[in-house]
Amino acid sequence: MNDFIQIIDGTIQVLEDLKRSGVTHVDVSSKTVEELGKPPVAAAIPSAGPNSPLGTAAATIADPTAELAAIEARAKVCVKCNELSRCRTNVVFGTGNPRAEIMFVGEGPGHDEDIQGLPFVGRSGELLTKIIAAMGFRREEVYIANVVKCRPPENRKPQPDEIANCLPYLLSQIELIQPKVLVALGATAVQGLLDVQLGITKMRGHWYTFRDIPIMPTFHPAYLLRNPLAKKEVWEDMKAVLEKLGREVPKSR
Repeated sequence: MNDFIQIIDGTIQVLEDLKRSGVTHVDVSSKTVEELGKPPVAAAIPSAGPNSPLGTAAATIADPTAELAAIEARAKVCVKCNELSRCRTNVVFGTGNPRAEIMFVGEGPGHDEDIQGLPFVGRSGELLTKIIAAMGFRREEVYIANVVKCRPPENRKPQPDEIANCLPYLLSQIELIQPKVLVALGATAVQGLLDVQLGITKMRGHWYTFRDIPIMPTFHPAYLLRNPLAKKEVWEDMKAVLEKLGREVPKSR
């Protein structure tokens, strides 16, 4: 309960700072307001260090929905990246099952995502949804997020400082959801999570570890739209993910 109150107090502080700086309107979805109105879930949550927006990491929580909603509320008023916060239409926080076995992490929102406020809803999103279905999951059964939550202008690659500013939100999502496997979609996601500069071509298909969670780097769906032949390699990566989860490859694919 005390942790939840601290989160709300932190959100209020951010809003008060914005008000003093002249901001008069902040878009918050009705879903977020509804979730924030729910009672907090009782849970023992150990410290996660100073970089987390939560200020805490998650222990095993029955339902982290309220905690995720509180972090989303902070993300929606975040102005750490001047350029991104000024040009965004919506903060694209994440979507899916808060207790997902698989969490997909991409680079950042594109035009369609910025308009709708949801990750992977454009052409890349359609392809990702097909990949998820081929694995035997529904989209709502997994969790999907990005390294940065605001669309970079002209869909450029996020700058290192923008990744650093936004990464604590993603880390808190991972801490709360506690997926059994992370799938890093593209080089930016890999670099953000693993802090390495190797190309995605060299890293894909090989297992790495992020905070004791197995992570599989693979090509971003946008890359597959430009290079359809690489779909075979991504499918091999997804079969490895299914094997890691102890699941059989669907025969109806």
